[in-house]
Formats: sequence, structure tokens, C-alpha cells
Amino acid sequence: MLRVSRATFLSSAIKNNCLNGKQIQRFFNKTPPVPPQIPRKRTTITDVFNKYKKNIPITMVTAYDYPSAVHVNDSDIDILLVGDSVGMVELGYDTTVPVTLDDMLHHCKAVARGANRPFLVGDLPFGTYEVDEADGVRAAIRLMKEGNMQMVKLEGHFPEVVRKMVKAGVPVMGHVGLTPQRIAVMGGFKPQGRTLKEAKEIYNAALDLERAGASAIVIECVPEVLAEFITKNLKIPTIGIGAGSKTSGQVLVFHDLTGMMQHPHHKQVTPRFCKRYSSAGEVIQQALQEYHEEVTTKRFPTSQYCPYVIPDDQWKSFLQLNSPINDETDLYPPKNSSNHVDDNPEIKLY
Repeated sequence: MLRVSRATFLSSAIKNNCLNGKQIQRFFNKTPPVPPQIPRKRTTITDVFNKYKKNIPITMVTAYDYPSAVHVNDSDIDILLVGDSVGMVELGYDTTVPVTLDDMLHHCKAVARGANRPFLVGDLPFGTYEVDEADGVRAAIRLMKEGNMQMVKLEGHFPEVVRKMVKAGVPVMGHVGLTPQRIAVMGGFKPQGRTLKEAKEIYNAALDLERAGASAIVIECVPEVLAEFITKNLKIPTIGIGAGSKTSGQVLVFHDLTGMMQHPHHKQVTPRFCKRYSSAGEVIQQALQEYHEEVTTKRFPTSQYCPYVIPDDQWKSFLQLNSPINDETDLYPPKNSSNHVDDNPEIKLY
């Protein structure tokens, strides 16, 4: 059987005047069927380690809710962190300290519903593991069981807590350098590791966390040379944020990198190391203002956005059954009527 390509057939048909303009247009408008998309499988801790072993940079984004999780899910980002920075970005707190475990569970659940592809990590908030190791293990298990996370992250030098979590079957990501939960001790959001003492403490903390069983470590706001030294001396991935380009991967907050937020509080606390890849917040603000103006000037909605109709015969029947009542006495009995009971007597306030 002779097979002819669409292009050859079309060329021949046009040459022999076998097709008119409309037929040619329909031919071009006919697009081939789109092959079904194969669902991408969930990223696992093994996938992350394979990228690390191949020296392929790992990408991580911090997000806090269903809509942003869907965006991350549809990208190629490797890891989605549900961070306790939700307190500052979405809940309006000045620090992450007030965030509770219930807050984190609420946001972890929402993110898990929106993201079925990236590797999910949930932050343990301040106060859930520092006092009692058993409390920390219980909180970590809740983030995995109830929050549907695949790993938990904790800040600071707590190797014994990490060891017990790992023993209980909870993968752990450490966090050294600037640890926002401890800004009261640090004196604010300040870079760390710029003195011999600080650099030694951060390096030793990273080593201890690895020995305790941590699967990865976030390094925040330290000199690039220190982050590079730590990365070279660990056998687990390091994820940098404000720590230069020599770590195993990078993390930024969804709202920061998309330019989502415009309000003064967010501008005040946005770190200098954040790069803005879009101006989503400006687009959103413009859309809100345009909507307001169109409603107030009665330009919205137009007939295009009023798609619902009722058949004429049905509407006529409705009007016949619900003719306007002109006599108000039919609706409201006179107040002086002997049968009238005033359930809401007038009260003079002034």
C-alpha cells in the first residue's frame, strides 16, 4: 500500500486545484493528536543521592500552600521544603519562633496535596525537639504520618535528636550557619561563620549531624569558602542559601524568587542573597486594581461572563408565579393590629 505524507498530499492537491481556501485552512488547523503524558514518579531520597553522586546540582524551593506546591510540582525542582518561614512569609510574624507544630502540619498537608512529584521535606518548628528528644521524635513522626512528608528538617547542633529520629525511621536534614529559630541568641538575622570560632562551630556541627545519620544539610548565610570546605568534607549533600555556589544544591523561597510579595513587611525581611526571577507580585497587584476599576465603572461583568440562561418559557412561567406584590399590607401586617406581636421592640440608644 502506497503511503503519502500529509505535506506531499497537500502540495499535490494545491497544485492541481483540488482544494479551496477553506479546505486548506481546515487542513492546517488540524493538529496531530497529543501523545498522553506519562506521570512523573515521586522523587525519592535515592534520586537525590544519585544526583549528588553524579555532581549534578540539586534544586530545592521552599513553599507553603497548595497553589505554590502545584507550581513547584509542574517544574523540574527536585525538593520542596515546607519551611517554618511560613510564619514570616504567609502568617505575618516577624520571626519563625511563633510557628507551632499544628501550623506546620496544616501547611504540610496542603503542600502534599498539591505536589506528588518532588521530594517533600517538612520543618520542625522551634520548641518541638530542643527540650526533650522523645518529643522531637514524636513531632517528626507526626510530620511524616499526618503531614505526608518524606523527611524532616531541624536547625542547630542536635546530633542526639537526629540519631534517635533516624533510629525511629525518620530521614533528617540538618541546618547550620544562620539558624533563624535562634536569632534571639544570634542578635538578629546576621551572617555566620565569619570568625575562627564561628567557622569551627559550624563545621563541627555539620560533621556531628552527618555522623548522627543526617541525610543532607542546609548551610545558610556563611562565607562561600566555608560552605565549600564543609561540602568537600561531608559525604552527604549540602544545600546552600546565601552560601555561595560550591554547595551540592541551592534553595530559595517561592515567594522571593517569583517576586510574589510587595508589602513593606516582606520587603523588609527579604534577604539580600535572594534573586528575583519574575515580578509576579506586580502582575497580581495590577490585576486586582484593574478588577476593582472595571467593577466600579460597571465594565465587568459583560455578557461574555454571564453565560447562564433560562429558557424563555421557563422565565415567563416564573414571572407568572411570582408577580410583583404592590400592596405592602400583604407583606407586612399593620403594627397596630391586635394580632401583631413586636418581637424586636425599638430601643433608643441615644
